[in-house]
Amino acid sequence: MDGRVLPVLLGPTGHPPKTYRIPVPSPGGAPPTVLVYRRVPRDQSKYGLVRGWKYAYDPEGARGGRLRWPWSRPDTAPETGPDATPGGKRDDADG
Repeated sequence: MDGRVLPVLLGPTGHPPKTYRIPVPSPGGAPPTVLVYRRVPRDQSKYGLVRGWKYAYDPEGARGGRLRWPWSRPDTAPETGPDATPGGKRDDADG
């Protein structure tokens, strides 16, 4: 970037966008170069909360940050059935 300060639009949750793509015009009519910056935590409190954000240059500019839905995770539910108790012992629910 050239040192100018740009306004940052906040999303509905009050956070800045995760990725900024800045087109930089190329001389001679060539297609513009796109610089990619990703949001990273600036600092964390002693409780692990993020105190602020900064943008770090991403030289690869790869498309990342796809949406991850909670229901698309691999199944991690505990095992159920007759062998669910450790050591094959009966529990109070078996009667």
